[in-house]
Order: sequence, then structure tokens, then C-alpha cells
Amino acid sequence: MKKAVLVVSFGTTYNESRKKTIEAIEQAIRDEFKDFEIRRAFTSRIIIGILKNRDGIEIDGVSEALLQLTKDGYTHVLVQPTLVMGGEENDRMLSAVEEYKDHFDKIVCGQPLLSSEEDYERLTKVLTEDTREYDEAGTEIIFMGHGTEHVANEAYHRLAGVFSSQNFDRYHIGTVEAEPTFQDIMEEVKKTDSTRIILQPLMIVCGDHAHNDMAGEEDDSWKAQLEEEGYEVICRLKGMGELDGVCQILVDHAREAKVKMEEME
Repeated sequence: MKKAVLVVSFGTTYNESRKKTIEAIEQAIRDEFKDFEIRRAFTSRIIIGILKNRDGIEIDGVSEALLQLTKDGYTHVLVQPTLVMGGEENDRMLSAVEEYKDHFDKIVCGQPLLSSEEDYERLTKVLTEDTREYDEAGTEIIFMGHGTEHVANEAYHRLAGVFSSQNFDRYHIGTVEAEPTFQDIMEEVKKTDSTRIILQPLMIVCGDHAHNDMAGEEDDSWKAQLEEEGYEVICRLKGMGELDGVCQILVDHAREAKVKMEEME
């Protein structure tokens, strides 16, 4: 019996962020699954191509990684995504797993970061503890999510609802490519008397969106637009994968998948 965990991430072209986030999650899983080989796959073909051409770094897509595991004789595979939610990237991962399911004795998938009510509660606690020093009168804390046309986009509204239900009224969640929009969040902020804004990515890595759309110097970045409105803006360029609590949620999902694997006939 040869066992492996395939850790699946969207990926990033920011090498320092990859080390602090994706590699930190992979190491946390490695520490937990000592009798498993740990492998990596990215879902973004664009990022895979950039890393290969720019840095000579070769990273498999999910299908290629699964094919390699079959060639290497692995019989039991646990696929654990580091994705925030079960959107398009997760769907493609599941399709690849379905394609290769007959190549292994057992193959199971863990859940993305936000998959149960408990996950939302835990992430809320992790994020509010990480930003505790800023949670004070006069300051609003805005998290930037990616956003998707997929039905999974409701995760942002759901997480915002948990913040609200726990009376973290200074916390807001917006997205780059869907809803809630930046304008939605601006309307929320303008209803307050706050003069300072904290911006932080609600993404596993701190990549292009965080550096450019959130914290960039261009006029259309969130930072620039808020400063134009007269706010003091502090950008925290910190991916969620840097937070131990986030790593632990994903490790726990992998552990749950391992139990599922052990229960399979």
C-alpha cells in the first residue's frame, strides 16, 4: 500500500507568498500525515505556465499529478484542496478525480476551507483574532475576496452574516469580480463615522489581486479609491494561508477525508 496526499491550490506567481501560504499549508498536512507522500498540484494553467517560463518551476495540474501518482504506484490517494470555497476550480478538481478514480484502490477528496457552518464560525474567529488590534472605534476592516459567477459566491454573503451575527460590525467583505462589490462596501463604510480603513485579502495567497486591485497605486485600486474619499488606508498584504488557524481548518478537512478513506470497503 502506497499512500499520498495531493494538495491542490489555485496557485500564485508570487514566490514569497507561495512559501508563506501554500507551502505552509502543505507542511502542516505533511506534519499530520507522516505516513503519506505529499504532492502538489495547481488548478491555474496560466500560473503553471508563467512559473515554468519565468522561473523554471514545474508544477503539475491536477490530472497530470494524478497520472504521475498512478505511474509511481500509489494505491491510496487523498486529494485536499486549499481553495476557499467549492467553486469552479473545485469542480474541475473533482472532475479530474472522477476521471482517475479507477486507477487507485481508494481516492477521496477533502473539503475546501468554507464547507460547513463550523468552518464559517472558525474562520470568523481566526480573522477577527488576527486583526484584533485594529478593531476599534473609527476603523473599518475590509476583506477582499475574489468573487465568482458560480453559486459558491454565496459564501461571501454567508461569512459576512457570521461577522454580523457575532457583532463584529466593523468588518466588511467585498469581492473583485462578483458581489458584494467594492461599491457595496463603500456604501456600508460611508454610513459610519470611521476615518481609517484596513484592507486585507480574503484569499489563501497574497497575489495579483491583493497587490494590484487592493493595494495598488493605480486610480482604480481599492486603496486609491478610499484615499480619494479621504480615508486613511492601511493595507495588510497577508494571505489567509499564513494564518495557523486557516491551516488547521484545512488539516482537519484532510483528516476527515482520511477517516472516510479508512471506512471505504
